[in-house]
Amino acid sequence: MAKREKKEPAKPSTAWLGTYGDMITLMLCFFVAMYDPSDSDAVQMAQLQASVSNNNNGGGQSLSAARLSDLGNTVSSLPALERGIQLGPAKKKAVTIFEPDTKNNRITVTSDERGLVISLLSDTFFEQGSADLNIEECRDTLLRLSSFFNEPEVSDKKFRIEGHTDDTPVSAESEFPSNWELSTARAANVLHYLSALGVNEKQFSIAGYANNQPMFDNGTPEGKAYNRRVDIIILDEGHF
Repeated sequence: MAKREKKEPAKPSTAWLGTYGDMITLMLCFFVAMYDPSDSDAVQMAQLQASVSNNNNGGGQSLSAARLSDLGNTVSSLPALERGIQLGPAKKKAVTIFEPDTKNNRITVTSDERGLVISLLSDTFFEQGSADLNIEECRDTLLRLSSFFNEPEVSDKKFRIEGHTDDTPVSAESEFPSNWELSTARAANVLHYLSALGVNEKQFSIAGYANNQPMFDNGTPEGKAYNRRVDIIILDEGHF
């Protein structure tokens, strides 16, 4: 009797891989669409990245047990994640409200260790050597600011207004003895105008930094104009 040839078992189908790949791609697209960079705290992210890499140049290193212990201590010492959660909605609201101003480079919305920072920039607000607001130029922006401070996301916060100047010394005819007084007067005038629009002065403090904290190069007229600024900070609880 002739022996029957053994048939090799059929190879399993790989058709499912196409469906699986499509599902993974869709999930990736979903999470990318859900991610909102404004919810991230830039300072915390930078600190966390530095802790994980343990390298000033950004390169990763393998960690010994001792380094893992140090990493745990470093992460534990970072500012509370609650701060980023609390200020995330405020930042999204600010980006929406001040979109016309950010497009024209009149305002920047950033965050740092102090909290959420709204910077009023350029000659739109102050002329060189002057603490008087250019009301005709910036009235709409100031109205948006007063509206923002009454939004639920920030209405219970504390704020600080910080005045700055460029590096040009005040003139001999100036009413201000130095850039210290000039920068403080700029902060105070912004607060007075916002108070007239209905904000609660009791939630605010003011400070003047003269020309000691420039954001741009004072070597150009444009840099000087942007350094004549006022920063309004929605304060982190640790900076009250």
